[in-house]
Amino acid sequence: MKRVLFSLACIAGMAFLASCQTMSKDECSAADWQVIGQQDGGAGLSSEGRFADHVKSCKKAGVQPDQTAYYAGYQSGLVQYCTPLKGLSVGQGGRSYNNVCPPDLETGFMRGHRLGSAEYSKKSEIRTIETGIRQLEGEISDFERQVKKGKLSSGEAYDKIRKRGREIERLRRDRREANRELDLISRDIDWFTSNPDAEIPPRYN
Repeated sequence: MKRVLFSLACIAGMAFLASCQTMSKDECSAADWQVIGQQDGGAGLSSEGRFADHVKSCKKAGVQPDQTAYYAGYQSGLVQYCTPLKGLSVGQGGRSYNNVCPPDLETGFMRGHRLGSAEYSKKSEIRTIETGIRQLEGEISDFERQVKKGKLSSGEAYDKIRKRGREIERLRRDRREANRELDLISRDIDWFTSNPDAEIPPRYN
């Protein structure tokens, strides 16, 4: 048993180390650190943490990353990342913002991010409602099967089914309202896509 636990611990440890490995030895040896910095900045990653991970990854290869080149590329990547439309895309994907944009670009990025996050949240809310409806419908079907099998009386089933039916109607009303709100968000996104430098409605602030 101890051997099994030890083996599992080793596997978990190797998986953790692999997750921290940003580059292979060959990639470290052939790296263009300005390009890598640009890629990391363009992905909205934190420069300090990401560069530290690169240093650790390349240590075994005997390669010391060029910090000056990396940060020059990183700043260039941020210019590509910190745009209103990129903020919209990041928010729509439910991804968080790592506070990496310079002040002069952050305002526009965050406008888009708030709008995209609103869409993501509303879609998540609708999915949750629909999951609840399916669960209740399944319970109703189960009660009906129990009646057919004689495991539940018609009177007992009627009360249970009626209670869940009322809950389904409430959830359907919530879904209709959420879909109306999503339609409004979608219209705002369409408008914002054509006017990324404009202000968004206060309801997203």
